[in-house]
Amino acid sequence: MEHYIYKNRQKLRCGYTTGSCAAAAAKAAAIMLLRQTPLSQIELMTPKGILLSLKLHDVQVTPNRVTCAVQKDSGDDPDVTNGILVYAAVEMQPTPSVAICGGAGVGTVTKAGLEQPIGEAAINRVPRQMIQRELAQIKEEHEYTGGFRVTISIPKGAALAQKTFNPKLGVIGGLSVLGTSGIVEPMSEQALVESIFIELRMLAAGGAKHLLLTPGNYGEHFAREHIHLDLSRSVKCSNYIGQTLDKASELGFEKILLVGHIGKLIKLAGGIMDTHSHTADCRMELLAAHTAMHCTNRRLICGIMDCITTDQALDLLIKHNLTKQVMASVLQKIEMHLNHRVGEQVKAGAILFSNRHGYLGETAQAQELCAHYIQAKETNI
Repeated sequence: MEHYIYKNRQKLRCGYTTGSCAAAAAKAAAIMLLRQTPLSQIELMTPKGILLSLKLHDVQVTPNRVTCAVQKDSGDDPDVTNGILVYAAVEMQPTPSVAICGGAGVGTVTKAGLEQPIGEAAINRVPRQMIQRELAQIKEEHEYTGGFRVTISIPKGAALAQKTFNPKLGVIGGLSVLGTSGIVEPMSEQALVESIFIELRMLAAGGAKHLLLTPGNYGEHFAREHIHLDLSRSVKCSNYIGQTLDKASELGFEKILLVGHIGKLIKLAGGIMDTHSHTADCRMELLAAHTAMHCTNRRLICGIMDCITTDQALDLLIKHNLTKQVMASVLQKIEMHLNHRVGEQVKAGAILFSNRHGYLGETAQAQELCAHYIQAKETNI
């Protein structure tokens, strides 16, 4: 794929997702099944609007079934799935629907809280939509009134999945077929951190002494829509909270307010300041430990440990009327680690929320920091 993006003056080549591979292979297999003629390549329009022209591998055409593969290309983004073959096998069926299932190397969902229901193949929503769209168009072009059964498989998926968080998340037996845009946009960690630092330097150069941080879009949306904070000089720090705090302290910021989803910020209660799941995923361990401080219900504590998402864990805490106590102790630890990181010269606070349950709590200094940031909109401080 020859599509590039520029990050921090670096030219980086984009790739395409496992979802695009699956959709392209399924499209090619369906065409070959109806025409009974082998193809060597296939075009696929991605949700991002980028047209891919992809080479087909291991094409096998029979009257009743066609299989072929597309090789994953992650571009300049490091990924354990780079270079793998994603296969699609397509068969005709009398009913007009398109059935999509997972074969060897595609994981199966075994726990609630993921995008697909328990028992379904871990082929996410957008790749499924891409396959459905392409095959619907093929049916129309060929005036075919029947349907298709599509089986997606990844021969090396089971082994590669052991290098991912899939087993812990409850996706067993293989990889997930992912992608929302169809395109992999690379971004090296160094380049991303430096882009955050550039924003901080620009704010500091403009005389700002107060900083609003959000890990991403969720935090930014909550800060704007629910707390009504001025975001004109806020910075998205992604997973690099610790490095951002260090640089903000170095640049002379005096007050820092962090607004984030509990799924990210819970890790701060354990002193983990790089919140990427590849670095550490202690969300349930921390929630279970703080729950154990306030109750002796072993079933509840074990239930939290078995949760996949923080929203599921919050459901259990709410059911047992423990949310307030647990969030209070979690926030005390978050405050302790924030203060330790920024030092005595900087006031730091945090506000926690959940997309499902809304506001969850705040550290002791958060109200003061929050009020000042609202004021900043009018006084331009």
